[in-house]
Amino acid sequence: MPLRSYGVLRARPVGRRREDSSDPSPHYQMHLVDDGGTDYRIAVNVLSQQAPSELLYLAADDFRHPVTERLPGTGGWTPLPSQPGAANIDFIRGNLFDPALMRPLPPDVEGPDNDLADRLDHYTERAIGDADAVVYAFGERWGPEASTPDKIFGFRPGNGVHDIHMNQGNSARFRNDDGVWQDGALLFHFPAAERWVAIFLAFQSQAWHTDDATGHAIAGEAPRPTPGDRPVRIVAALVNPIGPAPEAETVTLLNASSAAIGLDGWRLADRMKRSCPLPAVELGPGETVTVRLASDVQLGNKGGAVTLLDAEGLKVDGVAYTADDVREEGWTVTF
Repeated sequence: MPLRSYGVLRARPVGRRREDSSDPSPHYQMHLVDDGGTDYRIAVNVLSQQAPSELLYLAADDFRHPVTERLPGTGGWTPLPSQPGAANIDFIRGNLFDPALMRPLPPDVEGPDNDLADRLDHYTERAIGDADAVVYAFGERWGPEASTPDKIFGFRPGNGVHDIHMNQGNSARFRNDDGVWQDGALLFHFPAAERWVAIFLAFQSQAWHTDDATGHAIAGEAPRPTPGDRPVRIVAALVNPIGPAPEAETVTLLNASSAAIGLDGWRLADRMKRSCPLPAVELGPGETVTVRLASDVQLGNKGGAVTLLDAEGLKVDGVAYTADDVREEGWTVTF
């Protein structure tokens, strides 16, 4: 079953504490306070209970994605039902980043800037020192626990967010936590710099092809894609053609591999998972094909996503674009 209380917290960071690997389940702890003065503790896993124990980490230091335009503008906790089209995070379906860019990091080792806690420190301390910075923490909420002070920072009532990592494709031990559109993440917003930073974490034991209804791992799939798992890539899209709606939107694909690939049965899907078939052609090495989308597949001008699915319905590639990317009519967005 999915997480019981998934959502996003918008609050200001005021403190943090590192837990080293001597702890049986170490976390990076953050103290946040919302606009109404409510305290929260954000518990970020830095070590897996299953081998391999090092978490996969990716920081997008200049994050540009339409999800930032859907976030709540006021502070506090916002529940998010499991569905596309809202502010929910889904590592697979949301086209937020390339999983092949994630790297395993140890939780806490000697030396500067060489472990997961160091990387979290870098952005957290920057946000604490910036009076305008805001953190958005996606995950599962606990509390408030009226009679229990927080065990790390001592505020009362105990209150916070955990599961700030991928929450699908789990092994059998944690399969009950699986779901779609309920992944955890940290987004840091630095308004003065007009910059977003996104931090994504996953366990190496998790699968990256999951069932669209349950989030369970699809049997036989490799844990994490590598660059070679994307032989056909979305390289461009004409989202905002010149002229009145309905417009002739197109998507351009490139065969980046050294072998010809047949596209029979493949499909392109939009942000709401409406899809249309590709032409049943063979795409040679280095060749491109531009596909005109069916009218029921919509690439909105306020930001969206495009996903490429193979004949088995598995994701091959995915991209996202913002409203700023498609502001000018007739311009093609490149990825």
